[in-house]
Amino acid sequence: MNLFDVYSLLDMEPVKAQGAYLWDKNGVEYLDFYGGHAVISIGHTHPHYVGKISEQLSKIGFYSNAVVNSLQVELAEKLGELSGYADYELFLCNSGAEANENALKLASFTTGRERVLAMHGAFHGRTSLAVAISDNPAIQAPVNKTDKVSYIDLNDVEALQRELAGQQYAAVIIEPIQGVNGIRVASDEFLQAAREVCDKTGTMLICDEVQAGYGRSGRFFSHQWSGVKADIISMAKGIANGFPVGAIMVSPKIPAKKGMLGTTFGGSHLACAAAIAVADVVKAEGLVENARVMGEKIVEGIKGVSGVEDIRGRGLMIGIDLSVPQADFRKVLREKYHIMTGLSGKYTLRLLPPLMITDKEVERFVEAFRATAAEMGM
Repeated sequence: MNLFDVYSLLDMEPVKAQGAYLWDKNGVEYLDFYGGHAVISIGHTHPHYVGKISEQLSKIGFYSNAVVNSLQVELAEKLGELSGYADYELFLCNSGAEANENALKLASFTTGRERVLAMHGAFHGRTSLAVAISDNPAIQAPVNKTDKVSYIDLNDVEALQRELAGQQYAAVIIEPIQGVNGIRVASDEFLQAAREVCDKTGTMLICDEVQAGYGRSGRFFSHQWSGVKADIISMAKGIANGFPVGAIMVSPKIPAKKGMLGTTFGGSHLACAAAIAVADVVKAEGLVENARVMGEKIVEGIKGVSGVEDIRGRGLMIGIDLSVPQADFRKVLREKYHIMTGLSGKYTLRLLPPLMITDKEVERFVEAFRATAAEMGM
């Protein structure tokens, strides 16, 4: 049997990792400025993380949500403290797509409404409802198509106010920083307007923090830069540093009812141990602030480089528009300078390094970036 051929793979197989570095099967070292697509938050194989998971696995790795699991309570308390949302409640699942599915179902249950307002350029996952609200026909199978979703442009306050005034929506869902769409940042004005009009119309405001959350922007959640509070917050990726965990935080104004949401594997003992370890390290090592500081240094280091047409993002979620195709630029970075980076469209380089990078890694990246730009005649 062969693998189902749906991925375009780089000719590189990492077999070992530590901190911000990877090693391939030939022993070549790479600086990881991609973080496994924003998943690696505290760095690869952090000793506290490895220790917590190993210890938990030696006790009990899984039992169903039909029994008490005090690790879930511990995780909820830690996330409430780290995020500033201590009065919210936590529901655990397995992925960002599943988190968004549950967020939307919860909004619909609560309001009794069936329509969703989403953003052009949005990406919310690959499960059925998440695909239906993602603005990408290429991933929408016929079964995913629905007339219950409308789209507006990110940061179009007038369109937002017009749509919500004219129709009964269960929810507005916004990525405060759109990742797939080129690191497009929702303005403070737009998020504040969304909060205001949602309050007026009884609409739930959902912030999709799957990629931009968990400290990556330099705040625990990227929407917190605008000073607003969402009704439901979805998260995944960095929450457990590679172990599959998703979650939603739910406002105290939304009542829980037995059986309205559920999951088999979500919130298992092993998943919680992984997420607790990450929360411990994020707090102890000041990684949220480090993301802000290191992100500013990266931007400052590449600002003014010829051929850099725009730099967007916050913290360690950075999009760099290039005058040459990003695939060509990334290839030089990877093959000559051994640095892994991401992409977002034909000309946008996407940086999503672990939140624990230091001046040393930033300097290595900036030097390689400048050298690559010069070599490519940008």
